[in-house]
Amino acid sequence: MNPKVDFFFDKAKQWQKEFEKLRAIALDTGLEEDLKWGCPCYTYHEKNIFLIHGFKEYCALLFFKGALLNDTDNILIQQTENVQAARQIRFTSLQQIIDLEKVIKTYIYEAVEVERSGVKVEMKKTKEFEIPEEFQKKLDENSELKKSFEALTQGRQRAYLLYFSSAKQSKTRESRIKKYIPEILKGKGIND
Repeated sequence: MNPKVDFFFDKAKQWQKEFEKLRAIALDTGLEEDLKWGCPCYTYHEKNIFLIHGFKEYCALLFFKGALLNDTDNILIQQTENVQAARQIRFTSLQQIIDLEKVIKTYIYEAVEVERSGVKVEMKKTKEFEIPEEFQKKLDENSELKKSFEALTQGRQRAYLLYFSSAKQSKTRESRIKKYIPEILKGKGIND
């Protein structure tokens, strides 16, 4: 038990009993407890295995390499279509967690084995992401913008492409692109 993680559990108004049970299960597996991204994170030899987090409708365990787990109980959820590696087990009650305790531990131990094996999730390459036609037009018209975009890290490029393409209307895509062109030209990512 890591005292710096206590604040997460102490401040929880919603899901407090569920968080406490998930923490007890996590600690029972022998993993190290740390605080990352404001959430309890459980690691094996300093490698992230899973974290506990909560939302309005549910609390969850998020497995960082969940896509590689054998989901024999069909309980892993891909948060959005753009999430490539992580998977969640979601809970809406303490009883659900109690009923699934053995299964949860099985998934945790499998996640540790996946990490031990060194297997990596095969991530989609940036060139496999669709470039919205509005952005492609800007890249074709402005060689400095194209050069700056290509100089960004793969992750920054993907973040822009996902953000631009997630807008349903062309007008919105154009507005987003216009807003971020200066940032791209400065070599900055969408979250910098």
